[in-house]
Amino acid sequence: MIDFESFLKEYKERLSKIFAGENETNKESLKRGIADNSLSEILNTNPLAAFIPSRYGGFGGNTAEALAMLEASSYESLPLSLMMGINGALFLQPIANYADEDVKRSIYDRVINANKMGGLMITEPDFGSEALKMQTSFSQDPDTGIYKIEGLKHWAGLTGMADYWLMTAREKNSRGELGRDISFFIHDTRNGGIEVEEYYNNLGLYMLPYGKNRVNIEVPADHKLEPKGTGITLMLDLLHRSRLQFPGMGMGFLKRMMEEAVTHCKQRFVGGQNLIDYDQVKARVSRLQSYFTVCSAMCNFTSTNVPLERNTAKMDVEANAIKSVITDYMQRASQSLLQLTGAKGYRLDHIAGRSTVDSRPFQIFEGSNDILYQQISESVIKMMRKFKHSNLYEFLKDYNLTERSSEYFKDVLNFELDVKMPQRKLVELGKALGRMISMEFTLNLGDQGFNTELIQNAVKNLQEEIQLIMKSYRSSLAPDVVSDYQMESSWFNLVTVDAR
Repeated sequence: MIDFESFLKEYKERLSKIFAGENETNKESLKRGIADNSLSEILNTNPLAAFIPSRYGGFGGNTAEALAMLEASSYESLPLSLMMGINGALFLQPIANYADEDVKRSIYDRVINANKMGGLMITEPDFGSEALKMQTSFSQDPDTGIYKIEGLKHWAGLTGMADYWLMTAREKNSRGELGRDISFFIHDTRNGGIEVEEYYNNLGLYMLPYGKNRVNIEVPADHKLEPKGTGITLMLDLLHRSRLQFPGMGMGFLKRMMEEAVTHCKQRFVGGQNLIDYDQVKARVSRLQSYFTVCSAMCNFTSTNVPLERNTAKMDVEANAIKSVITDYMQRASQSLLQLTGAKGYRLDHIAGRSTVDSRPFQIFEGSNDILYQQISESVIKMMRKFKHSNLYEFLKDYNLTERSSEYFKDVLNFELDVKMPQRKLVELGKALGRMISMEFTLNLGDQGFNTELIQNAVKNLQEEIQLIMKSYRSSLAPDVVSDYQMESSWFNLVTVDAR
């Protein structure tokens, strides 16, 4: 196998040719799935080897290289980057850390030499964010050791397309009761047992098939992942590691949004001057550059702190902050590009329209951002109680994820935190904390020699954003739901119409 640098160069060139013209008239972006020849061309370069340790024939499983591959993918196609991310973070990396040695070797061989892919099935129709209540069950034959797994899964990326599935289930006892823990099994689709009952017309990400899957499979005993603790801890490690690598998918995408915006605004004349010369346009482009810089800082953090062998189960604050903030920025960036390109961009086959639709679900899957922001606040409150802190600033200035960034906000953070705040306040506080953590990463990136002007620009934009969030958080206004909204709520009934 060639070295990673040579691969990355070839990979970028091949993707550029395959996705050429997407920002104008690429009708392929309107089709469901991906052409077999295009997928083969992509997989023949072995991009998934970036997730595989060298002793199994991969590039080494280095986190920075995996993120660089995701970045190259998302610059040309966000759905393709998600496809690579699903394979890597939700299948190949858990296999590396928890699978049987012989099973691992067999799977990696087929991925590298036969272009096979894998996905993850967790979500069920009645249990989305409540994964711990999943109803998919398993039982083991005491004589053969084979596991029988039954259930219904949906919204698994690569539905009907993956060659392997990492399947989650809860153990069923002799009384038909389900255990509290969760187990993971590797299913080879050559053995059958998964029926796609329905393919969904997903709003975006057309390249990836999603649907509803009826599961009735048998899995050999050695195809069960072996956690180092509980199955729930394994799941936390899997999900946190995936969220920590979201900046890889965001990096190329945000760079593309920024470059498309700058190019368009320099070429477009309105009112006798370049669009880029208007103050409001400059503000939008400045924010796009800020998102690019913050994402770079996140990639730097993950590459430095999250090697493949590290268990990330306890990195909830870092993972939740990175995933929620960067996916918010991805959606904002696409919305800004769409606003700048105007009517021209409001087409599914234009990169602005396509990106707006494709980036939106990133704020939902693998943990809805509203929930993740709430969890960030709850984690910080828990730590404050542990260390007997009640003043938010006093805690954050000594917290390793905010010790530098908190200094910029001493005036708005210096108050006693109400630990019994309503949920909406937890979410707002989590948004501010997530951006403070992102600012910490950005300041650290600046120390390492990253473009000083971009760092300063990002810090200013983060300051403004956090100040606004905290102002809203400190507000005492508490809007509520109006139950009888249908009563006396017709404007037309209040209008006097002259008789004709």
